[in-house]
Amino acid sequence: MNIKLLLTKIIKKTFIHASIPAVYKVNIQQSSKIEFGDYQINGIINIAKKLNICPKQLASKIINLVQINDISSKIEIVEPGFINIFLKSNWIAQQINQIYSKNKFGIPSVIPKTIIIDYSSPNMAKEMHIGHLRSTVIGDAMARTLSLLGHNVIRVNHIGDWGTQFGMLIAYMKQIKLNDQFYKKININKLEKYYRKAKKEYDQNPHFAKMAQEYVVKLQNGDDYSFKIWKKLIRATIKENQKIYERLNITLQENNIMGESMYRNMIPNMIKDLKNKKLAVISFGATVIYLDHVKNKQGKKMGVIIQKKDGSYLYTTTDIACIKYRSEILKADRIIYYTDYRQHQHLNQVWNIARKAGYINKYVSLEHHMFGMILDKKGRPFKTRSGNTVKLKKLLDEGLEKAYNFILSKNYNKNSVNIKRLAQIISIGAIKYADLSKNRATNYIFDWNKMLNFEGNTAPYILYAFTRANSILKNSKKEQEKLTKEIKLESQQEIQLALYLLRFEETITIVAKNGTPHVLCSYLYKIATLFSSFYEFCSILKTQNQITRHSRLKLLILTAKILKKGLNLLGIETTEQM
Repeated sequence: MNIKLLLTKIIKKTFIHASIPAVYKVNIQQSSKIEFGDYQINGIINIAKKLNICPKQLASKIINLVQINDISSKIEIVEPGFINIFLKSNWIAQQINQIYSKNKFGIPSVIPKTIIIDYSSPNMAKEMHIGHLRSTVIGDAMARTLSLLGHNVIRVNHIGDWGTQFGMLIAYMKQIKLNDQFYKKININKLEKYYRKAKKEYDQNPHFAKMAQEYVVKLQNGDDYSFKIWKKLIRATIKENQKIYERLNITLQENNIMGESMYRNMIPNMIKDLKNKKLAVISFGATVIYLDHVKNKQGKKMGVIIQKKDGSYLYTTTDIACIKYRSEILKADRIIYYTDYRQHQHLNQVWNIARKAGYINKYVSLEHHMFGMILDKKGRPFKTRSGNTVKLKKLLDEGLEKAYNFILSKNYNKNSVNIKRLAQIISIGAIKYADLSKNRATNYIFDWNKMLNFEGNTAPYILYAFTRANSILKNSKKEQEKLTKEIKLESQQEIQLALYLLRFEETITIVAKNGTPHVLCSYLYKIATLFSSFYEFCSILKTQNQITRHSRLKLLILTAKILKKGLNLLGIETTEQM
């Protein structure tokens, strides 16, 4: 049930009958305060000004023509021209009954599109760190949400596995003469240690830097020795990353990895094609593409290099091939990238080149869903005391320990609950929710005390609301088997909770369109607070009137289901006991 969409269709017809030109769009919004009704028709004042008539006169005309009596109990004008719509409680009850008995809460399946979501993209030969958290959890929440709506979602973990860092590593390992026995025992910690040493050597030793570049070219040209070592390095990194994904309840699997190396066989023919189309030219031995909007400080055109004069490729080259593959082979309708703001210029250049080359169909939507940084309590980039980037494994371990100690402080009966499992759910949920509940475009401060709090807009608060609803349902299993079909909403607490339960589809639609999981978090928090009020003021199992008791049970069942589904879309597990 999408009430906003329903009202928009009704008011759109009213606009036509009121002779309002089609250029003026209907703007229906949820009311911010209960005294302003349930929904508002906004924009009437601006339309009236452009049509050179009085806003109140136009609003009156709309009210007189609108046919909404079966839905609305009242529709009113507020000076100078706002229109407030109050919904009928019995209509809300009817809609609750409908979504109660339907799959996916009555959310209709969309015309499926092929949507590629590019997210996480950890560095190879290094441990995942806190800088990968936002891309990973936001991208995964979007993949889950778009899948719920019925889209063909292709999850892509695009890793940089074909560049200079591997030339450095292969050269360094060749230099220190590691044997095959080492590669059998290699792990991410050893690998990162060798990477740091290789990077230092690369920066300080020109001879080593030249050798590393030569190994990049050898690797990209299929050299057997280089390829053999490269595969072992990649395997060790992927194995460790997958452990992090499993702990974070991320849906990415190994078969979602599409690294730069995947497109290596496409690149030679693609460069040849770009030259034939006069987009790429040779400049000082390198292959370059000049773009009108890419200029230096003197205002002259700057070239985007796609092949160095030594024959090696850059990550821009791979990204062009990547987007060509996604459009031509995967037949994408929409491609969403979850990377931070620093990648924006690069992506725009890649998209510009791909569009000019005809590698992307005109209808394909290309979207860069940027996100802000994670900061410490002093508003600085979140790092360890030594100034290093926080490793995700250490962050998750710390969260688990804090949640575990918190649970112990509450004197739980150890026999009635698996404390370690509960600590895992609470800690991971708290970390993910703290990130997802913030507008992705903004920075946010990482604060354990706030995210593990059982009060306010946090995962523990919403998880607790779910467990409280679930405990009542456990005691009413027999009653649930014979619920009456009729629903009656009497109190304001019931009506408001029911109305927000109906807004689940509206919420999901916004998230899917804009890539804004924080909207879903705000919705779940509102449901949890409304449920708390409903629980406090409305007796459920002890109510003598059967229709009232069964109506409230239905609201309770829907509340639990929507909280569980909403948290699932965020990648947060639920627990039956807290």
